[in-house]
Parts: sequence; C-alpha cells; structure tokens
Amino acid sequence: MANKLGLVAILGALMVPNAAAAPCAQQSFSHFVVVDQFGYQPGMAKIAVIRSPVKGFDAAQSFTPGPLYQVVEQGSCKVVYEGAPKPWKDGAIDPSSGDRAWHFDFSAVTAPGRYVIRDHDKNEISGAFTIAANPYREVLVQAVRFFYYQRANTPKAPPFADPRWSDTADHIGPRQDKAARHLMKKDDPSTERDLSGGWWDAGDFNRYTNWHSDYIISLIATYNENPAVFTDDFNIPESGNGIPDLLDEVKWGTDWLIKMQNPDGSVLAILHAGMVGSPPSSATNPSYYGGPSTSASYSAAAAFATAAKTLARYPALKVYAADLASRAKRAYAWAEAHPDVTFFNKSPAYGDQTLGGGEQEYSAKERPTRALLAAIYLYELTGEAAYQSRIAALVEALPLLDGRFSTPDAVWLQPLLHYAGLKSARRDIAEQIHAKFLSGFRAPAIYGGEAATANPYLAYLPAYFWGSSKEISRQGFFFLNPKLDSLEGAPADAESYAAHYLHYLHGVNPLAKVYLSNMGSFGAENSVDEFYHAWFAEGSRWQNVKTSPLGPPPGFLVGGPNPSYDWEKACPGLDARCGSARLSPPYGQPPQKSYADFSASYPIDSWQVTEPSAGYQVEYIRLLAHFVSAPEKIVR
Repeated sequence: MANKLGLVAILGALMVPNAAAAPCAQQSFSHFVVVDQFGYQPGMAKIAVIRSPVKGFDAAQSFTPGPLYQVVEQGSCKVVYEGAPKPWKDGAIDPSSGDRAWHFDFSAVTAPGRYVIRDHDKNEISGAFTIAANPYREVLVQAVRFFYYQRANTPKAPPFADPRWSDTADHIGPRQDKAARHLMKKDDPSTERDLSGGWWDAGDFNRYTNWHSDYIISLIATYNENPAVFTDDFNIPESGNGIPDLLDEVKWGTDWLIKMQNPDGSVLAILHAGMVGSPPSSATNPSYYGGPSTSASYSAAAAFATAAKTLARYPALKVYAADLASRAKRAYAWAEAHPDVTFFNKSPAYGDQTLGGGEQEYSAKERPTRALLAAIYLYELTGEAAYQSRIAALVEALPLLDGRFSTPDAVWLQPLLHYAGLKSARRDIAEQIHAKFLSGFRAPAIYGGEAATANPYLAYLPAYFWGSSKEISRQGFFFLNPKLDSLEGAPADAESYAAHYLHYLHGVNPLAKVYLSNMGSFGAENSVDEFYHAWFAEGSRWQNVKTSPLGPPPGFLVGGPNPSYDWEKACPGLDARCGSARLSPPYGQPPQKSYADFSASYPIDSWQVTEPSAGYQVEYIRLLAHFVSAPEKIVR
C-alpha cells in the first residue's frame, strides 16, 4: 500500500509545475477545513473535510469551497499536491452535524514534513499537521499520563508532574481514605479501613470497583496488543524500574483492588471520597465505603486474573502476580457462592446518604455478564476446565449471541472475542462469537461496514449520547480486530476505517476540535481548553487554558458531544447561575455540535458533556496505541 501511495505522490507532484510556492502569510485557523491536527502516517488514507454549516449555532457561517485545494509544505511554502474537493453525497446535508461537506483526498502525499491544506481561491488554511512514521507517539504519552494525574492519595510533584499541576497528597487526613468508614456505620471507628490508592474515576475523587476493574482489564489488553509501544520512560515515579510504565499503572490499580478485598474473598463495591477539592489536597470531607457485592467480586476477579497472567512475565512481579491469581480465584468463588449480593450506592434504603456520583451496580439480569467476564480471564490464566464449562453455560444462557445485534451486545463482544482468540477455546463457541462479530458490520445501526461513510466526517455512530468520545474510540477499535480480515463479507480496508475514528477525535469533526485537553504544545491548534473536574474547577486557577493562569493538564479525553445535555429541571428559578436560557451549544444543537468547553457545576451540569473519565481514556488509548510504534528514544 505504501509503495502504491508513493507512486501516486510522485504523479501528484508532477501535477504541480515546478512545485510552485504558495503565499506564506500567516492565516487564522480555519474551522471550515478540518484535518487530524497531530498528523498522519505516510501510508494512511488522508482526507481533509471541508464543511459548510447549514444547521446549528454556526449556520450563519456558510462556506463554499473553491475548485482547487492544495497541500502546502509549511517550511518551504511549496505546493506539493493539489486537486479538487468532491462533494459528500452530492451536496446533501448531514443530519447528525447539520453540515454540508466535501472531501479532499491527499493520500498521495507521503513525504515526511509539516503541512497545511489551502483553499487556493478562498485562502482558507487548515490547522498544521505532520506526516511522519510515528506522529502520535507523544500524544500517547500524554494520554497515558492522565492516570498519573488521577492517582489518589499521592503527591503530584516535579519532576513527574509539571509545576503547573503539582499538589501534595490528597484525602489522607483523619477519616479520609486511609481511615474510611462504612457508610452505614459512620460513627463506628472499628469499621475504619485503609482504602487509599487507585485512580479517581473521573472529575470526582470516587472509586468504583466494577468500573475500576474494567479499566485494568482494558489497559492489560492494550499492552498485550502492542507491548513494544509501552516503554519505561513515560515520566512517572516508576519510570526506569525495568517494567513498562503502563504496567506500573496497572499495578497501581490492582494495589487498590487488593485493599478492597475482604479475607473471605468478597470485594467492596465503592469508595466515596467526594466531588469537591481544588486542589485535591484541600479536601477535608470524610471518606466512606460500601459493602461487598457479587458484581464487584466478579469484576475484581477478572482484573486480578488478567493482571496476574501479564505481570508474571516480569521476575520482580512473579510473587505479586501469584498473589493476584490467588485473589482472583477467591473473589470468583465467593461470587459464585453469593450470586445475589448487591450494593446500589444510591439506594433509597440509605435515606439521604448516597455514595459516588454514578450508580455502578448491575441488575439481576446483568450480573451473569460479570460472571462471564471473570470466567473468561480465569480460564485464560489457569486453563482449568471448570471455568470453560462456566463460560459455555453462560454463553448458552445469555442472549449475547442471539437475536438482533444491539449496542449493549457490542460492549460484551470484546471479552467474548478475547475468549474466541484463545487457542484452547471451544471451537463451536468461538465460531458463534466470530459470526456475531461479523454481523455487526452487516448492521448499519451498529458499525455499518462500508456504510461508515454515512457520516461525512468518516466516523459513523448510530447515535450520540453521554460519553460519545468513548463510543467513537470503541467503534473504531472494532475495525482493528485481526479476525476481521479472515471473515467473509468483512469491510474492505478496515484499518482505514479505524483510523478515521481516531482522526475524528483529533479534529476531523464539525467543531474542528481535538477532544483532548491542552494539546497546543503537542501540535493541536484547537484542543479542549476547559472541562469539568473537581481539581480544575470553574473559578480555579486551572479552569481554562486561555483565560486562567494555569489551565488543566494535557491529554484528558472529555465526554464529547451529548445531545441529551440539559441543566437541572428546576432552572432557571433554582439558582441565579442558571441565567435565563440554557447554554447553547451544547443545548439544542445537531448531535455532533452538542458540545462546548465549559466547567460549570450544579445546576448547569457541564459533566454531561466535558467531564473526563478513566472509562473514556482507556478506550481511546487502546485505539490510539494501534497507530503508534516504539520510538528509538522519547525526546522531551
């Protein structure tokens, strides 16, 4: 493919007599010509999207492209390629964005360099981008460092933390994380437990066992898919210890899960540390934990098991990994013996006492999916027939592989595909899973295969909702499954589809917005300036990259467009901060334009749109890592 594109590049250059120079005057960043602001690998399909707003907040800013578009080398100002933009769907208006669009395909340009796209007649200039063998390497480093900044109860200090985002240890005072008490026994000091560690889940300081376990599972999978990418020099406290820094983060997560496990094998469901504190070390509220649950125990068993298998490869972690394996078996055994123990952290049974900012418990109908997750990773770890038999029984009992393909099934398709990829997996079950996987690409409501181009920005989603950036990453990653190439009827050039989902998050979207925070130092001209987070809160010195002294740190992936966004129902009478009308955008916009950089807390509730989450971050890192290669050396 690369050789073919190289030939096209030569032919393209011949189309530009004497590599004519273009005007070099600095132009303002164009929101009409959108590209991946970090860049492209030489062999990638490269498509700039030219947009004309028709509906939404920017509808008055219509734009019609000129007949000639050029790729201009930024340093020399030479035109290296030119061609005509092609209308998307004959000039149709895309309902999800409210835009009319054109595509300018410059895949023929493969020479490394720094470029812009220029509309020759209108003199609109895209953001600058790089063509290089490894354009996303430093983006990956910053995205992984999200977890360092989200570590609980530990100082963030130079040289590991930038001085702008330094803080002393948080939530370590009396009755905080190191002496948390049971929610229902707040006045009983005998319930105090050291539950410190782990990662803050999102913009709050809480930790949820079910979700925390999922993050560990995803990080392990990401490492195993591209181990050479994750080196030992991401500038965290463990860097240089001979273990890849991503696995150091995994251990940070499993260390916390260990503290959440009871001697009988059960695992506590949640630690509540609050949602206020800027900086986090200033928080003084007490911490509380909830009881054990079946789902939390299954989830932790799965996380312990998959971490045990991978960490055991490192001699320094063999004893630790063996302990994780033992813990996985005990957690699973307890959950199997106690299939209906729940902890709904927002249950009316607690009166006005609730824990956390989101409900993470599973219904009776859903809990068997947690059993399936644990059985899959314990079978991979041990090879024991009992776990495979449990997998078979659960697959037969659950509707995951039956009936119409639906979005919830897609969530469970990934661990099922992991099982199907094991050499010792039952062939009949593996074949069912692979068939179900392919059916997703035949169903336009899920992936759509060739129908992915139904979105002019080349990253099709059937719907946009809270956390759409997570779904964009997940959808893109499904195109990378190695089984896809061997399945009859699979979409052609699936890797290019996956890359388009990445490009969407990097700026190829209706807002020309990189949905990562503060990435100006890493090549993005229009990244997230402000988001909801207790540390980087509205009114703090970290609020906004452009208007506050410090701004938030780089690399945090926000939730993204959410057309269901609304303020609290009692606004505007509830609070003067409501004002007289909802903030628009994000309110009342086409789905892809239902976004704005803002950090307003209750009752404006910006967290519906801009809050980052470890759950979003792991899906993005997993997609991004596929397009990164190991460097000879990271230069800082």
